[in-house]
Amino acid sequence: MAPIYKLSYFDVRGLAEPIRLLLHDQKIEFIDHRFDRNEWTKIKPTILKFGQVPCLYENGNAIVQSGAIMRHLGRRFGRKCGNSFDNFNEITIFALDLYGNANEMTYVDEIYDGICDLRKKYAPFIYTECSKEEVEKFTKEVLLVELQKFENLLKGKKYILNDKISFADYSLFDMLDTLLTLSPACLSSFPALKVYHADFITDHPNLKAYLKSDDHKKIRLN
Repeated sequence: MAPIYKLSYFDVRGLAEPIRLLLHDQKIEFIDHRFDRNEWTKIKPTILKFGQVPCLYENGNAIVQSGAIMRHLGRRFGRKCGNSFDNFNEITIFALDLYGNANEMTYVDEIYDGICDLRKKYAPFIYTECSKEEVEKFTKEVLLVELQKFENLLKGKKYILNDKISFADYSLFDMLDTLLTLSPACLSSFPALKVYHADFITDHPNLKAYLKSDDHKKIRLN
């Protein structure tokens, strides 16, 4: 029997959006529980581990920390199991397509952590108002340098693991999509990243449908 999923997070994209993208793209049914700051004060005491979100409930069991959730889903789901949940426990042991083999897992973890590092660097520009000069300085001295690293890693590849999608691809796509929202021309010097972002939408109809929906379009970045 398929597990029952519920994802709890604020009504913004933030740290939960890569999780939503993965779940929608892989056709994994879930309850997208979004709340405001007032409701958060009631929810927070019920999340015992760290009192933070996003929180993914799998059959009622709470999983926190966005990275842990993404890795968990990477181990849980992939092309080998699809949406068939017969002998679920046995299937999930081998369903590593969203994570890879041992060496691929390490590489995916490296890229995922690199994405998280860059997100921390541009997050202040989402949460606070910055001057035009500050944005230009950050773009020139930090963003362009960091994006070049990902450009080099993706050249000649469809996904991070060549032709096989991983959980980290959803985080990379979300990061690029966020940056394009903040600065529409930010990928103009990075053809591989530009193609990656465009093809990710074109090649994933489930994801494309979600991106066009009000559930995605009408929520703030943070």
